[in-house]
Amino acid sequence: MELLDLLPQVRYRVLQGTVRREAGQVRCDTRELQAGDVFVCVEGYRTDGHLFAREAAARGASALVVRRPVRCPAQVTVLQVSDTRWALAAMSAACWEYPADALQVTGITGTKGKTTTAWMLREIFKQAGRRCGLVGTIETDTGERRFPSDRTTPESCRLMEYFSQMRKAGMTHAVLEVSSQALKLERTACVPFRTGIFTNLGEDHIGPGEHESPAKYRQCKHLLFLQCEVGIGNADDPWYEEMFARTGCRKVTFGTGAGADYRAVRIRPVRDGEGPGMAFQIAGYDEEIRLPLPGIFNVYNALAAAAAALDTGVPFADVRAALAGISVPGRMERIRADDGRLVYVDYAHNAMSLESALLTLRPCARGRLLTVFGCGGNRARQRRREMGRIAGRLADTVILTSDNPRDEEPEAILRDIAAGVEETSGACLLVPDRREAVRLAVRQCRPGDVLLVAGKGHETYQEIRGARLALDDRELVRAALDGEKNRQG
Repeated sequence: MELLDLLPQVRYRVLQGTVRREAGQVRCDTRELQAGDVFVCVEGYRTDGHLFAREAAARGASALVVRRPVRCPAQVTVLQVSDTRWALAAMSAACWEYPADALQVTGITGTKGKTTTAWMLREIFKQAGRRCGLVGTIETDTGERRFPSDRTTPESCRLMEYFSQMRKAGMTHAVLEVSSQALKLERTACVPFRTGIFTNLGEDHIGPGEHESPAKYRQCKHLLFLQCEVGIGNADDPWYEEMFARTGCRKVTFGTGAGADYRAVRIRPVRDGEGPGMAFQIAGYDEEIRLPLPGIFNVYNALAAAAAALDTGVPFADVRAALAGISVPGRMERIRADDGRLVYVDYAHNAMSLESALLTLRPCARGRLLTVFGCGGNRARQRRREMGRIAGRLADTVILTSDNPRDEEPEAILRDIAAGVEETSGACLLVPDRREAVRLAVRQCRPGDVLLVAGKGHETYQEIRGARLALDDRELVRAALDGEKNRQG
């Protein structure tokens, strides 16, 4: 493929060389660069691709795409553009011959519920016999490969490669979690979304390296609905109108209010041998939907997925069957204890999701509600105090521990959270070692109690000082429960 063939959607200026030359893949990471590839110098929060221009040339890049001039050998073509992230997306789409055009792509955005809704929708499509790929927080499934994801939404060059694999594997649908960062950084530019889903909006991801303000955060979420044919939104959310204002997509609503196109009615908690769940009906459909997941927020997630599926012609029977057997790793995932204790692992890592999780589990507790959680390092400190206040108000026992401390001192993070707990009538224990914190919580949890281990969910690692160390909350809980059995035996 010629370099010129990658540029039909890109306005550029040739600073050096020619566009009439062979070009390989489009990359933005020199560690993945092969001889002949095109290197796009994108600017990130921690580094700037322009600083790696010489390295890219030394590795054999055929061309560099830059926002500002760089020095490099004469044999390398240099193209200047106004937005290298847009260029990365547009050139990647061309490089892989516009693979998303062959798929019905659904993008899901919102503060919480993206992962569960995406997982539900993928399972509904599969139940209906539609071959569906997935790109999300937990995993990526292209039909050719299925593997853990590094981030919620990958860079555009990687995303187009995944879409290409889906097309090759015969997929007809793709479900994509779309983070606000991805929208801000043009990772989903040039994706022709058939459907966009808005789950809800809370104040999150505000601070250095994320979003400047809540208004900027909302604005980024809004961008998805400027590039989709159909916008499916939570009409009960106070930000619904702003999210869909000045958009040209066909609008479909879900919620519990009388005006919603897909309205949940007769909502009730249920309990069977597998534990607590939810049941509801969609107005206009006779049969009840049963979820093996607790919480009103899971009713909203299911309703969003059902609305998206039904809007594309999926039979209601397939929606109902898929949701009846749904299980999402690390999302209100129950870890079995056979002695009357309920133990859940959940990804709740902000104030909004922690509050929802604790409010959901409180009615399930015949005894006390215990929680173990922490907060990530290198993130907004205000989030920590808010989560502390919520835990102190809603849980009977709070054990604070390390999440992903990254470059910060774990004890300093815990003190920030504890300051929020202290504003309530609650009390907390500080146990920096997460393994020990989970063991302690399991020892304190008695029959009739409910224990929530929050913050990491599906993650199988802990980030400390640039290293990823193996750690899985689900395995920690199981090990603690087994240890108790062995001691009692």
